[in-house]
Amino acid sequence: MVELEIEVGDEIKNEDLVRMFGCGPQGGMRRSHATNTLVLTSKHVDNVYDDRWVADVFHYTGMGLEGDQSLTYSQNKTLAQSASNGVEVHLFEVFKPKFYTYMGAVELAAEPYVENQKDQNGLERKVYVFPLRPISGGQPTLPFKKIESAIHNKQKMAHKLSDQELLNRAASKSSAGASRSVETKYYERDPWISEYAKRRAGGKCQLCESDAPFISKAGEPYLETHHIEWLANGGEDSISNTVALCPNCHRKMHNIADNNDVVKLKSRNASYE
Repeated sequence: MVELEIEVGDEIKNEDLVRMFGCGPQGGMRRSHATNTLVLTSKHVDNVYDDRWVADVFHYTGMGLEGDQSLTYSQNKTLAQSASNGVEVHLFEVFKPKFYTYMGAVELAAEPYVENQKDQNGLERKVYVFPLRPISGGQPTLPFKKIESAIHNKQKMAHKLSDQELLNRAASKSSAGASRSVETKYYERDPWISEYAKRRAGGKCQLCESDAPFISKAGEPYLETHHIEWLANGGEDSISNTVALCPNCHRKMHNIADNNDVVKLKSRNASYE
């Protein structure tokens, strides 16, 4: 393997990445013939792709910003054949502009699969998603503060979408909840689904059916999203499993989780389908 000056979790600038791997300075998939490597960068700031960790596997969206992607196109082909072509694959994630966090050498955990995502023009298209597993073992653990700004950024992006765009994004998501290892395990809530659940509620708690208790600084009814079946218990991060509750009902669901309330919330969500 190529000898590196960095360890998993280290944060470097783009010019250092280019120097270490001998690759180009741009793009999400950077092939280097000099070091026989493929550098993958997943940007969680201002990115059209929906890359995410699910347990110890990183689901990485292939190359191609417009239209349907092809498995035989450019570095998609290199990554798809990486188990046999001898090319080393290294993964970086970007949580703030211009800084790349090294997540280690990775390998294909399974065959690439097709998923619906938006292209850079907002049009629906087919993409290839590559399940990648760190060669060194499980998912690297990061400080929560490192990913916090990226989470807020996605929430802001979701807030700017139209109702239909938000529904399309939320409905196209895999039901497998994304999770990331931080100091304590943090379950990533999909921002499209969370925002859609709040809008669907129309300013009323889906459990007690009362108006939101106050208007937020953004001038909107304040509600909190909740998974009927908790993610920690195997629940899905999906439209059908996500509701919008007032703070009191949200605390009630986490402290009591009364089965009658669970049944009511499931019934309310089923009425939207």
